[in-house]
Amino acid sequence: MTPSWLWAVFTVIAAFAQTLRNAMQRELTGSLGTVGATHVRFLFGLPFVLVFFAGVLLATGTEVPRPGPVFWPWVIDGAFAQVAATALMLAAMGERSFVVTIAYIKTEPVQVAIFGLLFLGDAVTWPMMTAIVIATVGVVIMSTKSFSALVGKRDDNRPSIAGGIRPTLLGLAAGGMFALSAIGFRGAILSLGLPNYVAAATFTLAVGIAMQAVALSLYLALRDRPVLTAIMRAWKPSLFAGLMGAVASQFWFLAFALATAASVRTLALVEVLFAQIIARVAFGQRTSAREAVGMGLVICGVALLIWAY
Repeated sequence: MTPSWLWAVFTVIAAFAQTLRNAMQRELTGSLGTVGATHVRFLFGLPFVLVFFAGVLLATGTEVPRPGPVFWPWVIDGAFAQVAATALMLAAMGERSFVVTIAYIKTEPVQVAIFGLLFLGDAVTWPMMTAIVIATVGVVIMSTKSFSALVGKRDDNRPSIAGGIRPTLLGLAAGGMFALSAIGFRGAILSLGLPNYVAAATFTLAVGIAMQAVALSLYLALRDRPVLTAIMRAWKPSLFAGLMGAVASQFWFLAFALATAASVRTLALVEVLFAQIIARVAFGQRTSAREAVGMGLVICGVALLIWAY
């Protein structure tokens, strides 16, 4: 019997590993560029994921799954929606209103709940939806410095809704694609119908990350070969980013196999708490009152979600 709370443990581990991966990717951005640093998670994560999959097969005695035709649309959606989400996020970050991008991308849990209900039939109770909204509002408060940051400013320094429309739409679209990616991967895992959820999750992860690694490698080989060469030269620091990315993805997928995508992505908001802790310990940055309020809402939302699930 699998404990009902195990998905929450998997999600917290995944969020922590992802925080470490993001920190390493930020270090690599200066030398590899944004696209190159992003590709590191797929290219250097793939070998670790394949090792994980081989270990699962040996430990459980499970044969390599033979997915049916339903599996492929789900995993393709999951893999390439994630790539599209990253591209939209990068485009949004190039806009003037950077902070609004972060705020609106964090609406992902709400969108995951809607898509999960529509495409997978994942039930969302009122307590769960309340928890999702509370935690999301908390992250938005933490990410947004002021009302003017949300709506943008005109040349005369007065608020202008039009000034914030483009980054807002890009941020919402990125959040939506991240949501579709989570739904796609969960749908792929469930479509396998395997009694061993660990094998189903790890196999889906291996297929998805292989698609992403091949696609982005071909893209860089055709469009920006020097970046691909630079990635290979930076293999030592990239290995850690790849390892942490693989660990994070492994536990995300294990959580998706046991719980609704909306629950997983809402609990994943604890990542912002980990980021705050790292900022405090490593960089000596103090937490503002606004950030404290936001963190309090995230904690309340997460606690309600775990109680309601």
